Amino acid sequence: MYQFDQDTQVKKESAGCFLGRVDSGWNIGDNPNGGYLVSIVDSAARALVSHPDPVSLTTHFLRPGIPDESCLINVEVVRSGRTMTTVRANLVQEHKVRLAVLAVYTDLSLPIGVDSDITVPELQMQPPEHCIARTGDLQGIDIALMSKLDVRVQPELAIPGESGKPQIGGWIRHKDGRDPDVSSLLLFVDSFPPSPLGALGAVGWVPSVELTVHIRRRPAPGWIKASLQTEDLIGGRMIETGCLWDSAGVLVAQSRQLALVRD
Repeated sequence: MYQFDQDTQVKKESAGCFLGRVDSGWNIGDNPNGGYLVSIVDSAARALVSHPDPVSLTTHFLRPGIPDESCLINVEVVRSGRTMTTVRANLVQEHKVRLAVLAVYTDLSLPIGVDSDITVPELQMQPPEHCIARTGDLQGIDIALMSKLDVRVQPELAIPGESGKPQIGGWIRHKDGRDPDVSSLLLFVDSFPPSPLGALGAVGWVPSVELTVHIRRRPAPGWIKASLQTEDLIGGRMIETGCLWDSAGVLVAQSRQLALVRD
């Protein structure tokens, strides 16, 4: 079993209730990565619904997760239809809700309406071998997550404060050879350095408050290309948007999040 699948697996405890475990190997600093926690919730939701693909998943981060501790995921089906299922879920540790999630699942292999060629074109970037591996040095913190993921940042965007742009971009994949799928995209959108670094220089903790991910297509095997940028930052609260493309150059996910930028 690949590491991501092992560390996001859940066991059914009762109707709508699943037991999982938060592994510290996915930490950024002292806290579990938000996208990783979302992926655990996704595992529980997919075990309950008949539709295989999350197409819209909005998460409110109420409290940090606790590494190396068990968690309960409660999932409620809000509506189950022929083409889509909507669920509400939360992740609980130490009797407190850490994440509250509202998600829609479908089958991306089945068209349900009009098709077109309207999309976000792939951005041109330097290949992964010419990029800089992400480390904790950018923010002065330990990032255990980098033992699981191979994240490469575009050289012109990798040094805090150097580009003058609130933007980050590069490539990402699982280090153990696992191919990307819709579940790993939920993790990938939250695994790059914070996009304000290029404009502000080094910043401290950048915790997510709310994250919405739209999965557009199932990804092809290989590297995933990402571009994320801060669209607005005021009073320590930022709005960041992102796009992910697969190895075929096809848009596979978009994200938008509200996060705090701390000193």
